Amino acid sequence: MYVITGVTGNTGAIVADTLLTAGKPVRVVVRDAAKGTSWRARGAEVAVVALEDTAALTAALAGATGAYVLVPPRHGASDPLGENRAVVASIATAAKAAGLPHAVLLSSIGAHHADGTGPIRSLHHAEQALAEVTSLTAVRAAYFMENWGAALGALAQGILPTFVPQTIAFPMVATRDIGRAAACALVEDGRGSRVIELAGPREYTAIEVAAALAVMTGKPITATDVPLDAVVPTFTGFGISAPVAELYREMYAGIISGRVAWQGGRAQAVRGTVGLDELLRGLLAK
Repeated sequence: MYVITGVTGNTGAIVADTLLTAGKPVRVVVRDAAKGTSWRARGAEVAVVALEDTAALTAALAGATGAYVLVPPRHGASDPLGENRAVVASIATAAKAAGLPHAVLLSSIGAHHADGTGPIRSLHHAEQALAEVTSLTAVRAAYFMENWGAALGALAQGILPTFVPQTIAFPMVATRDIGRAAACALVEDGRGSRVIELAGPREYTAIEVAAALAVMTGKPITATDVPLDAVVPTFTGFGISAPVAELYREMYAGIISGRVAWQGGRAQAVRGTVGLDELLRGLLAK
């Protein structure tokens, strides 16, 4: 039995779908019972559990061969790092109590650093906490390609705003590739802790993203650098809390400085198959 959290989001849904398609037994964890209806129809067990409910999560993890876990984003949090620590503590305590033999964690590029990485700091802590209680595979994903979706509203003005200077090529990955990699890691034997560093087929610059969008839309689009001082007002304008927005500013600064980068060494480098063009076409079709 494989327990999957985050099935109402992009990566967890792909993990559960991949395993069910392969005929594996799956138990999905949802906060809202209605969100589990479609999964139950496909043959999955459904556990209605909040990740903060340690006792209920322990029961959901009981008897599992492995579990896919993540730290859900809390865009309105007043203390995002503190709230994330509480969720991580609940997951780790439940994993230990349930005797979970293997966990696959959605982590991030740069998670080997304890600071200077914005919201990725929570994933550094999660890797450490989970590795103490179970065999852990940390899937350190690159920047989500889907994040470009937030900038598509500016295409009508002929621009693609970017907080990472347009000439910097940096690793990106589609959430489909993340889900598939996590599903693959789950069905492999978890023997000690390991790190998978997951990127898409190649690195891209914002200039390349803008050029691809220009071809797809048939309109001229120019990548436009936006200063880091604009991160917080931009994000709070989307309804994100100021403390969370400040963390994203730190993350973008880390990408620019090279701190949010691969650890290398003993980490396993993996490339996904979903290219930027394919991903952007999907975003434009929504």
